[in-house]
Amino acid sequence: MRQAFNGVTIELLRGDITDQPDIDAIINAANAELQIGGGVAGAIHRAAGPGLAEECAPLAPISPGECVLTAGHELPNPHVLHCLGPVYGVDEPSDTYLADCYRNALRIADDAGLTSVAFPAISTGAFGYPLEPATEVALTTIVHETANLTSVGLVRLVLFSPRDLEVHEQVLDRLAS
Repeated sequence: MRQAFNGVTIELLRGDITDQPDIDAIINAANAELQIGGGVAGAIHRAAGPGLAEECAPLAPISPGECVLTAGHELPNPHVLHCLGPVYGVDEPSDTYLADCYRNALRIADDAGLTSVAFPAISTGAFGYPLEPATEVALTTIVHETANLTSVGLVRLVLFSPRDLEVHEQVLDRLAS
């Protein structure tokens, strides 16, 4: 599914965040130490190789909502944006921290002159953020930020499961109406 807002295309697809060769930067649902972990962070670090952990070490720790930019190393993408999403029910206000992840990643990408980014569903795995409210925060924030973007023209959300994709499609369809 694709929708355009303020000249920026938002695209939803089911797939693997580490296999997006047409994207300038993928977003890592990082841990505070920016090191290999489970889920998205583990997959990205394994695909990028040890150079990513080495580059990340002096940038850590980061706090919920913060984002940092690194090279992509052995990934097909030149860059990785690492965002620390909130642990639901622990890092409060969770909705503000989650929105900050998407907003900060888009602003850093735009400031760096990148033209495309791909997000996972930040905080919806091990960090326990319920899918529906997380999707609402994510897509509402992205749509709002499209008005401020000058270089980013494609924002892709790469979703893990059919249910994740379905929920994102419902929310994006409502926001486009």
